Amino acid sequence: MNVKLPRWLPVGLAALFSLYHLLLAAVSLSIPSDPVPVIVCMVLYAVATAVVLWPDKSKNLLLPVWMACLALAVAVILPLAVASQLDPHRAGGNGYATWYVAAVGTLMVIVSTRRRQGFAWVGVGFLVLHSVIWSGNFAELANLGVVGSVSWVAISHALQATLSRASRDTREFIRAEQEAADWQAAQEAHVNERQFRLLQTGRTARPMLQRIVATGGDLSPEERQECLNLEGAIRDEIRGRRLLSDDVRREVMAARRRGTVVSLLDEGGIDDIDDAELERVHRELADAIRDASADRLIIRTVSVGSEYAVTVVGLSSEDLQSSTLGSSHANADSGEFDEFDDDDDDDGEDEVSLWLQIPRSSVPRESVDA
Repeated sequence: MNVKLPRWLPVGLAALFSLYHLLLAAVSLSIPSDPVPVIVCMVLYAVATAVVLWPDKSKNLLLPVWMACLALAVAVILPLAVASQLDPHRAGGNGYATWYVAAVGTLMVIVSTRRRQGFAWVGVGFLVLHSVIWSGNFAELANLGVVGSVSWVAISHALQATLSRASRDTREFIRAEQEAADWQAAQEAHVNERQFRLLQTGRTARPMLQRIVATGGDLSPEERQECLNLEGAIRDEIRGRRLLSDDVRREVMAARRRGTVVSLLDEGGIDDIDDAELERVHRELADAIRDASADRLIIRTVSVGSEYAVTVVGLSSEDLQSSTLGSSHANADSGEFDEFDDDDDDDGEDEVSLWLQIPRSSVPRESVDA
């Protein structure tokens, strides 16, 4: 659970404390020998407090150096100016006229909270040194409230360090949680993909496997050819991926049963196509396979960035040799096609009987650019 403290709350509390110190200074103006320096110090303190409390548009807690220097200068000026108008040995004490001690402590606490602890410690350190010299007695530090000011700066420093460490640990935990979630999602994806492939393979091969068991492996030539067709269908599930739909699977199997050698290769070129366009690509691809009369069909995706999604090449030859997709080379972007290399048979050449490029989008590129 993430609990956020409204920013106006600590700022408002700090402003109220500062205003309280100014009120104490106002009601004790009769004690200093000359109230003018005290009034000037009150104005300086109010300005410095307003500057260090002023909200930053970037919501950055770190106090700028020039603001920290201003606050430190005021923390030095206040004891020098106000204490110079007070009598350290006054009968009954100076009362609220020593308001500057708590004021300096409050100002330095704000500076420390805004991650300028070094400036804060210099400020209260000067306050301690001045108070000892002015009063001439270490025991007066407690009576003047210097110990309290130093304690509040120390507490602020400790809290800020603790919060910074907690914030750092929280960021590390969040990053670890994200990494764990990504790892779990990847594992689930692998499991789902594996289950889907197993289910698809079982659905495709189960009838033939049952036939093999029933006949003891004694298959007819037609059944053996069907085994080869089923092997190609299983290979398509691995190499074809997003090229496949139910219609494409059905037309590919029909083409293989007609004697056509069909090779599919999905190289990731259509991973970024949305479902509607992918359905259109599948539909056009199924129609192309259904109407093809070639001896060999090579179907592969086009690289990302092209205006085409899939290239279909049909080859016809008098003496069809068995081949694999790795022996085909098609460049869909330039429209060029390199014939199959067959080191074992140079008697005939394959003829390109089908060349089809399925667009990536149903909207023409000119219309999109317009």
